[in-house]
Amino acid sequence: MASGGGYRHSSSGAPTRLSTKIDKQNSGAYATPKASAKSRIPASPSTGSGFRRSSSGPLPAQPRASADAGVPGRVRVAVRLRPRNSEELVADADFGDSVELQPELKRLKLRKNNWESETYEFDEVLTEFASQKRVYEVVAKPVVESVLEGYNGTVMAYGQTGTGKTFTLGRLGDEDTAARGIMVRAMEDILADVSLETDTVSVSYMQLYMETIQDLLDPANDNIAIVEDPKTGDVSLPAATLVDIRDQKSFVELLRVGEQHRFAANTKLNTESSRSHAILMVHVRKTVKGRQDMDMSYRGENGHHTSSHSLRPPVIRKSKLVVVDLAGSERIDKSGSEGHTLEEAKSINLSLSALGKCINALAENSPHVPVRDSKLTRLLRDSFGGTARTSLVVTIGPSPRHRGETASTIMFGQRAMKVENMVKLKEEFDYKSLCRRLDIELDKLIAENERQRKYFEDEVERLRVEAQKRIAEAEKSCKIALENDKTKFQQDYMDSIKKLEEKWKVNQQAIEKSRAEQESRTATKSDELLEVRNMLENEKNLRQSSQDEIIDLRNQIQHWKKLEESRGAEIVKLRKLLDTEASQKEKLEEEIAVLKSQLLQLSIEAEETRRSLDRGASGKIFPGFDSLMSQANRNSQLRDQTNGPKPPIAKLFEQVGLQKILSLLESEDADVRVHAVKVVANLAAEEANQEKIVEAGGLTSLLTLLRSSEDETIRRVAAGAIANLAMNETNQEMIMAQGGVSLLSMTASDAEDPQTLRMVAGAIANLCGNDKLQARLRGEGGIKALLGMVSCGHPDVLAQVARGIANFAKCESRAATQGNTMGRSLLIEDGSLPWIVKNANNEAAPIRRHIELALCHLAQHEVNAKEIINEGALWELVRISRDCSREDIRMLAYRTLTSSPTLQAEMRRLRIEC
Repeated sequence: MASGGGYRHSSSGAPTRLSTKIDKQNSGAYATPKASAKSRIPASPSTGSGFRRSSSGPLPAQPRASADAGVPGRVRVAVRLRPRNSEELVADADFGDSVELQPELKRLKLRKNNWESETYEFDEVLTEFASQKRVYEVVAKPVVESVLEGYNGTVMAYGQTGTGKTFTLGRLGDEDTAARGIMVRAMEDILADVSLETDTVSVSYMQLYMETIQDLLDPANDNIAIVEDPKTGDVSLPAATLVDIRDQKSFVELLRVGEQHRFAANTKLNTESSRSHAILMVHVRKTVKGRQDMDMSYRGENGHHTSSHSLRPPVIRKSKLVVVDLAGSERIDKSGSEGHTLEEAKSINLSLSALGKCINALAENSPHVPVRDSKLTRLLRDSFGGTARTSLVVTIGPSPRHRGETASTIMFGQRAMKVENMVKLKEEFDYKSLCRRLDIELDKLIAENERQRKYFEDEVERLRVEAQKRIAEAEKSCKIALENDKTKFQQDYMDSIKKLEEKWKVNQQAIEKSRAEQESRTATKSDELLEVRNMLENEKNLRQSSQDEIIDLRNQIQHWKKLEESRGAEIVKLRKLLDTEASQKEKLEEEIAVLKSQLLQLSIEAEETRRSLDRGASGKIFPGFDSLMSQANRNSQLRDQTNGPKPPIAKLFEQVGLQKILSLLESEDADVRVHAVKVVANLAAEEANQEKIVEAGGLTSLLTLLRSSEDETIRRVAAGAIANLAMNETNQEMIMAQGGVSLLSMTASDAEDPQTLRMVAGAIANLCGNDKLQARLRGEGGIKALLGMVSCGHPDVLAQVARGIANFAKCESRAATQGNTMGRSLLIEDGSLPWIVKNANNEAAPIRRHIELALCHLAQHEVNAKEIINEGALWELVRISRDCSREDIRMLAYRTLTSSPTLQAEMRRLRIEC
């Protein structure tokens, strides 16, 4: 036996060396024997009983109501034949096999003698040449897929001792990975499907020995009690050790530790016969994605749109996979058991007999099923006649000496095929996670409310101070203007009065003088009298003009008084505006109070929900939920009526038509062209629209826009649309035929916006993945354009450049692998290798991953080996093979280094170990 690095307990207390619990005789049982077995004479096919076969695929996810009712699922049974071992090749050399397999018909013939045989049908018939992978796919993989969908599952092996049950289930595959058993392969599929960030996988490993359940991971825990739920009848082992699994390596180590503590003994039929039933339980707790709905949203005072998490609690699925490696049934006269080994055999046979009675009762629809006769039947209560999906593999040997045991095993499988289970989905709500999320959302809402309130108070205070300042300035300016006008008008009035008095005095003097002259002269002079009259008339006119000036001054004073009154009215309006803002402040404070009350009500309802969960009311949703959602729907409808409908791109596509949208690309209005090219880019993002766009001439229009437009936005969006269309191989050839690479290269040389460069680099990167276009792509400057965009330095642009180089290198590597004669890499000829070496250890993970892939693909071609060495890329390859976080890239680098003679010679010269 190959060394397994541990020991197992024998029934007599002496340790026995462990490989994977398969002795020399059985470890080669499923390999093709060196001496070919005698040709078997096929018996005439007979019509067997037509049993129904259940589907091998995973159960579909059912709605809540149907999942609670259950889905019928029959126990599936497969039979596996062990090849003759070395002892049987000698002892039974003159006899034919006792069974004949017809795998294409899924039938098995059991020979009574040389003339008669009995035919049995199974769900699967596995020959002695069936691989471990084939056995896993037809027996266990459908059950594992059901477990990942949220259903319980059981995989069990039954058969005579020495027929390969442990080989089928528990082989670790240390020496040969192809020999891995069902346990190891099932865990690989489970870990590949779950997300370790949100899901958990835990394992317990036990053995049922002499009607006591013992923990294989903790030998001191040697008497584990079975606990049954009085309501549901589910069976659990709370005292068993439960270990969380994070990777495959730790799981294999747990299996190895468990196998070291399992009891085994040496009998005539098997040098290392299992003396206990091994039970592996894998608990999977998986969060269901894509079931979150009923989101609510609100818009803050500052205009930012904030979305809350779903008020529906996350859905989790708790399922369990049980893998049972039953101890082999044996006859005392054949096994030669005695002493303590005899007692072990009796216990094994009694538990297997109890299991057979339960299956008989279930197959015959008996009203009483004796599940309490044995701890084994109690543990498998959910597997047969319960809610789990069960798959049974029965193992048989070819030797005619054990025909009776083979017939008993076959009949056990036939009866098990009649057992019907009602498979149920194990799904529930994670209310604790919802409460935690609601608490966080409540804290965010309170903080946002306080921030908005503080912003509103600061804004009101600022407006009040500004209004008071403006009112004070207006009052001051009005007062100064009125004082200046009053002083000016008073001064003008006094000056006018003085002028009039002076004129009046002058006139009085003139009158007095004229009177004196008149008295002194003769009254008969008519000319002088006329002159006096004229002077009097002039005096009257002067008085009239002075009175008119006084009236004008009074009118001006009235005008300034009215102006003062109008400015006073403006001051009154400003005061009213301040009062209006104060009332708006009060209304906003009332709305804030309403929001606080709603938040308080939400927290109270969340607390009531938590309390109801503690009391077991898991199926009820808190009463305020419906009203809150109806209010949110009404608010959403009101916003829709206020803002107007916003049709999606698909609806716009149906209403306007593709030709109309494409015609807008040639519009003279720059804004119309920008919106039109954005619509075309959004349509091109969906694969269903790409063919229609190309047929309607959209690709030609986009290339024309890229050639003629000088608008940076149009060129960026057009390049993004071309990148979307370039994901299709047919579109790639059309882009090349219409000179698309040259246009993209010119755009890359002219553009300065990193987003435009990212779109152009993405389009060229998609074209680099086409094997047929590589020479033309390089000839039209595609590679040089990619390398020219490196100077931008933007991480997104560098990621697209690295992706394009990786695609190009992969195509070159694939062409070399297919036997096409190629010279030195075109990438190396265009000078990309120095940049690849420089950025092979870039901090950005996307850039580093693509460059590591490109470097590995370049090094696979022997012609490039000298350039790889000269540019210092060999050290990067060694680093990738050792330190790369991704196992596939690390293994690719390792295979590249070990397969290249030139690189191997250089590594030996530099004394580098891979």
